[in-house]
Amino acid sequence: MDAPSPRLLSVSARIGADLKAQIADGTYPPGSALPSTRALAAELGVSRTTVTAAYDQLIAEGYLETRPGSRTRVAAGLRPEPAPAASPVPPQRLSAFGQRILAMPASREPAKPAIDFRTGDLSGDDFPALAWRRALNAVLMRRPARLGYGDPRGLPELRTALQAYLWRARGLRCGLDQIIVVNGSQQGIDLCARLLVDPGDRVVMEEPGYGAARRAFAAAGAAIVPVRVDAEGLRTGDLASAGHARLAYVTPSHQFPLGGVLPVARRQALLAWAEACGATIVEDDYDGEYRFDMKPVEALLSLDRAGRVIYVGTVSKTLSPQLRLGYLVVPQALGEAFAEAKRLADRQAPGLEQAALARLLTEGGYERHLRQARRRNGERRAALLAALAESFGARVRVEGAAAGLHLVAWFEGVPAEREAAMASAARAAGIGIYPVGPLYHGADTRPDRAGLVLGFASSAPDTIRTGIRRLAAALKAA
Repeated sequence: MDAPSPRLLSVSARIGADLKAQIADGTYPPGSALPSTRALAAELGVSRTTVTAAYDQLIAEGYLETRPGSRTRVAAGLRPEPAPAASPVPPQRLSAFGQRILAMPASREPAKPAIDFRTGDLSGDDFPALAWRRALNAVLMRRPARLGYGDPRGLPELRTALQAYLWRARGLRCGLDQIIVVNGSQQGIDLCARLLVDPGDRVVMEEPGYGAARRAFAAAGAAIVPVRVDAEGLRTGDLASAGHARLAYVTPSHQFPLGGVLPVARRQALLAWAEACGATIVEDDYDGEYRFDMKPVEALLSLDRAGRVIYVGTVSKTLSPQLRLGYLVVPQALGEAFAEAKRLADRQAPGLEQAALARLLTEGGYERHLRQARRRNGERRAALLAALAESFGARVRVEGAAAGLHLVAWFEGVPAEREAAMASAARAAGIGIYPVGPLYHGADTRPDRAGLVLGFASSAPDTIRTGIRRLAAALKAA
């Protein structure tokens, strides 16, 4: 054979060096198969001869081995080598926004235990897989002539379907241009923080309240003003002491985490406060569809006559948090600003999922699924309440169980500082429980007793009963 050209040798040598590095760092462990020369050549955009030359050189050096009828593999006796120490890199300058985020407590997700009472998770068995697949297939078969970016507000057919659904289910009337489809409610909250809050602005938050929302506003530079809640939600009588605030974030239909429902008189007081001080109210209706004793209550936005409320909705608690689909209803005057901010953030929410959700909404599949999910979660809730009563009796007081997908269990006579030890003992027994303490802005505002936020939407009733029995045993042993 003719000797390969210098150019061919240089490309082949670079391929060989890259493969050596991947073998050394364990990307290709001993005995693992390498891509075929044809496949790797196509991936790299070089000739098969070039890749073959690289493989032959590594075989000659003992890095690779071949057998008749088998793919080329990494030699079985090789050991991965530690990567050389990286040279020090000068620190990168973060913006003030980045520094605020870095200063927040890390929110890494630990490995999930065998039985997990985490809030926000849903049971995979509840997802309407057949209906969703039919909707996706129908959307895919439309095969548009042109694929391009869409309206940052969302697909017109989804916004039309949401407009009708919100009127039926939540008593809301709104224009299509007021609806902004977002990647989950968290993006909606983040857009509110970016567009409405300047560093130093005062933002009223429920105490205790939703931690991810608090972090979003704090990252924007807000001065968080905690206002306590009671059995009826936000104590609006305390707003006068909050000073001149730019925004208030509330969960009026099912306060997170304590579960209070804001009565009409307090809703009117909250709206009057916002109008008097020129504040915006962000209404997070994260699981307002789940009420087990009556129909869902109407949204705060349905009472707003001054354009002060931004409504945040999501399908994360009804279909799946993995879909990353939520929506905002914003005042008419803010529609253009939110649409442009959404365009800058990520152009638009995923089109296929939007179209499939629109089809479910218009054909009634979404509400049929919601009725089934409400029934199943009612059974899970009943199992959790019964299990807590059986295992703990009067030692546990339950709060916020009339609606939603979680409740708070207060342990009478157990001091608040025991929460972390309780969670640790439970995790050692394969049970995931989550203290209420981190949901308070300040330690001085929380009760001096241990409390757990227990989500029940992701487990079967039998699993819930088993989990609570194991929890009781673990806490007794600890």
